[in-house]
Formats: sequence, C-alpha cells, structure tokens
Amino acid sequence: MHVILRTFSVCSLGISLACAPLLVNAAPPGAYPAVSASPRDMSSYVPYSANQLDNLLAPIALYPDPLLAQVLPAATFVNQIQEAAQWVRTHGVSGISYQPWDVSVKAVAHYPSVLYMMNDKINWTTALGQAYVNQSTDVMASIQRLRALARSAGNLVSNQQQQVIVEPGYIQIDPYQPQYIYVPMYDPYAVYYQGGYGYGQGFQDSLISFGTGFIIGAWLNYDCDWRDDRIYYTDWRGDGWIARSRPYIQITTVYVNNRYAHIPINRAVLQRTVNVNNLNSYASVHRNVTFTRLIRTRLLANRNRRVGNPLVNRNNNMRGPQPGQLRAGQNPLRAVSPHTAQPAFRPVQPYRTAFRPASRPYRFNPQAARPAYRPSSRPYRFTPQSARPAYRLAPQTFRSSPQTYRPVFRPAPQSYRPSPTPYRPVPSRTRHPPHRFK
Repeated sequence: MHVILRTFSVCSLGISLACAPLLVNAAPPGAYPAVSASPRDMSSYVPYSANQLDNLLAPIALYPDPLLAQVLPAATFVNQIQEAAQWVRTHGVSGISYQPWDVSVKAVAHYPSVLYMMNDKINWTTALGQAYVNQSTDVMASIQRLRALARSAGNLVSNQQQQVIVEPGYIQIDPYQPQYIYVPMYDPYAVYYQGGYGYGQGFQDSLISFGTGFIIGAWLNYDCDWRDDRIYYTDWRGDGWIARSRPYIQITTVYVNNRYAHIPINRAVLQRTVNVNNLNSYASVHRNVTFTRLIRTRLLANRNRRVGNPLVNRNNNMRGPQPGQLRAGQNPLRAVSPHTAQPAFRPVQPYRTAFRPASRPYRFNPQAARPAYRPSSRPYRFTPQSARPAYRLAPQTFRSSPQTYRPVFRPAPQSYRPSPTPYRPVPSRTRHPPHRFK
C-alpha cells in the first residue's frame, strides 16, 4: 500500500513537471500582466448597440488593417496613451522602443497624428477600449459594416496608397507601397453615404484623402483576421503586404518576439468613467442614435448594489434578508408567536442616513469652548511703556559750551501802539531769546 501511494506521488510530481512548460508558454513571464476586472465592473458595463458601435468606430473603420490592429489594443491602455503623447511632443519619435509601454502603444506612437487624436479624444478612446474588451466580435463586425457602406458609396477603392481586397464576407485594406503606410482622412458622414465627384472619362475621385506617408517598421506586428473576427500576431510571416514590406524593415526583438503571440489587453479600462454626453457628437452614421441612455441603464443596473438600500441585509449587502428576519417596513406584530409577546422574527435595521454622534459619551471640552482670539498665558500687567505716546521728544541737555543747541522760541505777538518815535518791538515778559533788542 505504501509503495502504491509513493508511486502515485512520484507520478503526480512528474505530471506537474511535465505541465510546467505548457503553463510558461501559456503566460510568458515577459508578457504584460493583464489586469482582471472585478465582478462589479463587469456587471456595471452596458454593451453598446450595433448602431452605437457604428458611430463609435466610424473615424477609424477605414484605416489600414495593420494600423487598425494596433489602435484597438492600444485603446485599452489609456494612461500609456497620455504618457506617449507627452513624450512625442517633447522628444519626438526617438526612444519610443525603450519606453515601458505596451507594444501596441509603441506602434501607435510612431504615427503622431493617430496618437494625438487618441489623446485629445480621451473619452472616445476609453469607450473604444471598453468596447474592445467586452465586445471584440461586435467591434470587428461593425468595422465590416462601415466598410461595406463606404464601398457601396464608391469611396473605398484601391489607389497608390492602399489596396482594397474584397472577399466573400469581409473587406480587407492593406498598404500598397512596401515602405510607407498612409493614414486616411475623411468626413465620416460623407464617406459612408455620399458618392465621389466625377471628372469625366469614368474617373471618380473618392472623399478620402491621404497625407504624408509614414514609414512601415517592425512595430506593425499585428494584423486583422477577418475570417475569425480577431487580431493576431503575424511574426512578420505571410504574404500580401507583409511579403512586400519584409525586405525593407529591420527585425528587432523589441517588436518581433514570441511573447506577443498572446495579445495583451488592459481590463482596468473598465474602471474608468466615460463622459457619455461627449460621445453624442459621434453621430455621423446614425444621426438618431445617442449614448445618453447608457447613463440611465447603468444607474438601473447598480440600484440594488447601493450600500444604503434598505432592502439589502445589513450584514451582507448582496444576500438580502435571511430567514428569520423581516424586510424593512414589514410589521413585526403580524408575526407574533401565539405563546410569547415578543416578535417571532427580528426585523432588519436599515442603515441610518441621519447624523450619528460618536460611540464615546460626550464630554465638555474647555479647549473647544474658547473663542477664536485668546490673550497670552501670562496675566496682564500695566507697564509705563505701554502708556507712553507713540511720539516722544528726546530729553535735551544744556551745557555751558557755546556750541550747545538751544531751542529758539518764537516771541509773543506784539501789540501795536502809535508812537512818534520809530517803531521798536516791545519785549515780552517771558524769557528773552539770546539776542537783545536795541
């Protein structure tokens, strides 16, 4: 018996050691740690409808697939998008590969126009990241609906900047030039419903314009798989645009690494608050669809989760009233036992919303009763210094020296009296000044 148990323990140890490499490959140590959302965050999320997703994805639905595959995962790292935008504004695109950001954020940072757009519209970026975390399949389906609208309007065509591949069930957009990728610029309302302008000879100019081309680098390591409605890691192996651009790029382990086989997303984006009123401006495809109703829906979903709900048990907010307890507002006299005068059930005490004093008894505190102004601790004593006026004449000393200063007193006013003799001032009877009248 002991031999069998010991053999079983050794076999179980061997199985665990054999499964260890599988677990390491499933979650590589170098991969970005995915943050799991709490059940409360998942339950408070309200899925977007198909029309709301069309309005939300209309600005980027016509982006090339390699760039679109970088924007969707990067939208979940909102904080890193803000840090990357500040870095690019200060230092440019140099040193991006050595920053501690997700590989999708580093890829978007190589294209400043896209990065600034995501940073300036942070509410839209947060809503896009939340939709991609919870509704990735619906997001991919919405992109295909928008591309079909632009294709039917005659605005999504192949040219020198992009290659439009129409397959049964999906539309694929790839870079046409092997070294450069172009970011399309268009009016979402016009490009999905209005046709292009004809210039004769069957040539039709679309409503999509392109700016300066950006360099294709090893950072474009993701692509869109429209058959399975997902984003996958290419490892720079494949045909199409990858085969055209592979000879012109420099492969580095920063972007081409097996740890990116599992595309990381940041589920902590679900904890961020989105100002839904700012999303109402994205109504270019469906004008009569707004995002305001999401506020009321989320409030109804969280109503029973409030702490102060009287219908929720005080000890356990999620379990409700337990057996042997009454609900709040129920009359306890109707449940009186016939043999006792006490209620058979103890009623639940709801949370008090009014002000409650502290548990310790109230004691008079003389410190709190003192007025705001208090004199000094020493008792007040009268000092002659405080009774002196603000201005005092210094004591004057008179010495027998001829240089001694003596104040000159103004003589008293002389009375006028007529006299045949020339007028001479009559000295007053007070102290005479130093000079004599003659």
